Amino acid sequence: MREFVRPKVVVSRCLGFDHCRYNGNIINSSIVANLMEYVDFLPVCPEVEIGLGVPRDPIRIVLENGEEGLIQPASGRNITEAMKAFCTDFLGSTGEIDGFILKYRSPSCGIKDVKVYPTTSLKSAVIGKTSGYFGRAVLKEFSYLPVEDEGRLRNARIREHFMTRIFMLAAFRKVKSEGSMKDLVAFHSENKYLLMVYGQEELKKLGAIVANKERKNFNELISEYEKHLYSILSRPPRYTSIINVLMHAFGHFSEKLSSKEKTLFFDWIQKYRNGKASLCPTINIIRSWAIRFEDQYLMNQTFFEPYPEGLMEVDSTESHLREDLWK
Repeated sequence: MREFVRPKVVVSRCLGFDHCRYNGNIINSSIVANLMEYVDFLPVCPEVEIGLGVPRDPIRIVLENGEEGLIQPASGRNITEAMKAFCTDFLGSTGEIDGFILKYRSPSCGIKDVKVYPTTSLKSAVIGKTSGYFGRAVLKEFSYLPVEDEGRLRNARIREHFMTRIFMLAAFRKVKSEGSMKDLVAFHSENKYLLMVYGQEELKKLGAIVANKERKNFNELISEYEKHLYSILSRPPRYTSIINVLMHAFGHFSEKLSSKEKTLFFDWIQKYRNGKASLCPTINIIRSWAIRFEDQYLMNQTFFEPYPEGLMEVDSTESHLREDLWK
């Protein structure tokens, strides 16, 4: 059983932690609830933190005379500068974190699709979309980290990519804190197949860094590795890359298998390629062969278990089938 380092994730407080919505409600996010057992959350509500209280009159983003502001229409209060100051103070004091889960479409926390209005009038029509003030500050300050809202995380592929990233970055954070070349080598070795899925060229660069032919000190080396790790994880992998890695793993056993076993494996590969089956059956076949032939190297690969089993979709074909995001 693989042990996972607990990721540190900033989360909007209304997502299951507190009744702090403008109307006093709490948002019951099953995604956040499922992660609570495995993640150390840092809940925050920017609107409450700047003194708006609960319940409160709603705020909105207003673009008037070419200038954007964060306004509370009922009171006419402009809270733009207060929100900006909070963002600077809070984001500068979080310490090392591994990701963010923010409230969907919120004028403070939203990372996209936040409504923009031409005036404070409640009758005015929406004239555009943007990001919330806290959300945009996060995207600017932590562009290299996984940042999602609970709306996008309902998409299974986006959620899988997010969870893969936060658990890998948490494991890497531990490597950094321990300051051992041995730990970095082990991290790279165990994540080799998973990193291969994300990008072969960046994987080669990471491998060259770990080889350390120039005999750099650990701090210099880890900083360079971190830069390329963020880069390789920045985009979700293509389904063709996933198949390529599965074929790579298959090569470990190809000469030891019967023709029927090979046919079964290739049938599942084809079903996955056509979007008619999940990835799980093919991965489980490889894992069973790794156990049968005692291939410890493959059994240690995080590709086969990138995050805790309790977070895996158990009985939802939709959550595993290939989607356009991964093409």
